[in-house]
Amino acid sequence: MAKKSAHEIRIGRIKAVIWENETSAGTRHNVQIQRIYRPEGSEEWQTSDSFGRDDLLIVAKVADQAHSWIYEQRQPS
Repeated sequence: MAKKSAHEIRIGRIKAVIWENETSAGTRHNVQIQRIYRPEGSEEWQTSDSFGRDDLLIVAKVADQAHSWIYEQRQPS
């Protein structure tokens, strides 16, 4: 059974998937940033970890939001 991500942030075609990993030192987070696309003539969506010039500012915004979400998880309730 596949592990479920802890959180996902998406702006347009760019998404960040945040994973939680329990360690002896506590919860650690990893972030996977991907571009979503559908090849011409295909009905299947695919992902890539390659970004074009016009994607880069969105990648930065998604990374910033992922950082903020992870930071908020570490704050005491």
